Amino acid sequence: MGEKQIVGEKPVVLAEVLGILEKEKKRGELDYSQRLAYDYSQKFAKIEAKKAREMVEELLKIEKVKEHQATVIVDLMPETKEDVELIFLKERTKLEDGDVKKILEIVEKYNK
Repeated sequence: MGEKQIVGEKPVVLAEVLGILEKEKKRGELDYSQRLAYDYSQKFAKIEAKKAREMVEELLKIEKVKEHQATVIVDLMPETKEDVELIFLKERTKLEDGDVKKILEIVEKYNK
């Protein structure tokens, strides 16, 4: 079997991981780490991949939100101001209350 090579990195939401691994599964058996990722994404993906990607794009319109943060927001679907602030705490990004409100509105919109 040919050796695989990493050609780039991009954050993806769990729903997209699930889709990628479902395609791999159709081509053959998944290896151990792929099976673990598949099981995890099946269990915890909260919305379908198309809606998840739309949600990421909408979140990226907020100035302080970066792609990896938008991905985490989609995967976790935070429900409170504190939950949102925890996502940004590691990078010490201080969001304005208006930004937090926009994020929570977007989450609520897609969480229906």
